[in-house]
Amino acid sequence: MKHTVEFRNKKVLVLGLAKSGFSAALLLHELGAIVTVNDKKTYEENKDAVDALRRKSIRVICGVHPEHLLDESFTFVVKNPGIPYSNPIVQEATKRGIPVITEVELAYKISEAEFIAVTGTNGKTTTTTLIYEMLNRSNRSPLIAGNIGTVASSVAQMAEKQQQIVIELSSFQLMGIDEFKPKISVITNIYDAHLDYHGTKEAYVEAKKRIMKNQGESDFFITNFDQEECRAIAKESNAKVIPFSTHLTLENGAYVKDGTVYFQGEKIIDVRHICLPGRHNLENVLASVAVAKLAGATNGAIKDVLTSFHGVDHRLQFVKEVNGRKFYNDSKATNTLATKMALSSFSRPVLLLAGGLDRGNGFDDLLPFFKRVKALITFGETKEKLNDIGEKAGIKSIHSVENVEEAVNKAYALSKEGDVILLSPACASWDQYKNFEERGDIFIQAVHKLK
Repeated sequence: MKHTVEFRNKKVLVLGLAKSGFSAALLLHELGAIVTVNDKKTYEENKDAVDALRRKSIRVICGVHPEHLLDESFTFVVKNPGIPYSNPIVQEATKRGIPVITEVELAYKISEAEFIAVTGTNGKTTTTTLIYEMLNRSNRSPLIAGNIGTVASSVAQMAEKQQQIVIELSSFQLMGIDEFKPKISVITNIYDAHLDYHGTKEAYVEAKKRIMKNQGESDFFITNFDQEECRAIAKESNAKVIPFSTHLTLENGAYVKDGTVYFQGEKIIDVRHICLPGRHNLENVLASVAVAKLAGATNGAIKDVLTSFHGVDHRLQFVKEVNGRKFYNDSKATNTLATKMALSSFSRPVLLLAGGLDRGNGFDDLLPFFKRVKALITFGETKEKLNDIGEKAGIKSIHSVENVEEAVNKAYALSKEGDVILLSPACASWDQYKNFEERGDIFIQAVHKLK
């Protein structure tokens, strides 16, 4: 770890606790900063973390975000990515010219290892995991961080100079970077998402583009040349652009030709040997192959991963086969785009389990994809909306239930041998569940209870 003096004796406000805030507060304290942590949750909701910080003599204020805090002349604010920039304290800090960064920027400032950074609307976690596994099996000793694995500032403290940190980054995290510069950056794809946070698609895209903003000629930017928007973004990059495509032959990148994955003209693997289903996963494979080859992975390791990797938890994750029915957990599908991709991955009849938090959006864009669905089982706040779309699509078997566990039992009762039973909610989970992981875990538990 680089022992930077940038924060020594500086007053720093860590806004938002959670894992990233907790890690950032401890690191800043070690770097000699005078740290104050402020979280909107009560002491009782954060008791263990608050007590641990206070034992280090770190000041913690719980239960409210008092705007007068900024009168204490903080030099930096380290913001939890989930706190929007519309938050009054964040807005006031910006107005006063106080830098507002995220924990990722802090990790970069103290890391001796280079970063491989992955963002995009969909496929981030799968691509990040594939890259990590390919490098790991090549004995490159990578580390994994960000939205997947351990928070970045904790990983950066452990990283040695010869290692690589593979990090998944959201648009929220990227908005809070200043100097962060990955050796290799990836944008998997760009679709409409998180407009409730960013306001406009243009603002969302600008946030994603920040992943490459500090890169230079000795760095690499990898992106999806099947998308016009990504091709346009690539023109703004100062790094060496490495494209990937499922249908264009790109001699300087990763591509598919005659059923085979190639990287810069070198044959890597036959597509039929890849475990992950779906065209969208083939895009993730191409992105990960490009990164892995540039970062020093061997072809043998790449093949081993692609022929054995069945998916990340809650992301089109194969759970088990029960009496000829295959169950897939895609609880991470919190928007219609992810559900469309999931439905496109199967040629077998699908019984779809969907529903969740009502954010006010419609589901009309699912209509063409519902033609693949033989039965629709809905739950949560959006069940009536989804039922209406199912009727428009001509689905004959539509049923509403109270929760995911009931949905599993209903789908199994309606299914036949050879069917796919897919949890792909197209909605966030917060109306009934703490997060998409809890929702997916309940699905898995219900599947394992089936006889």
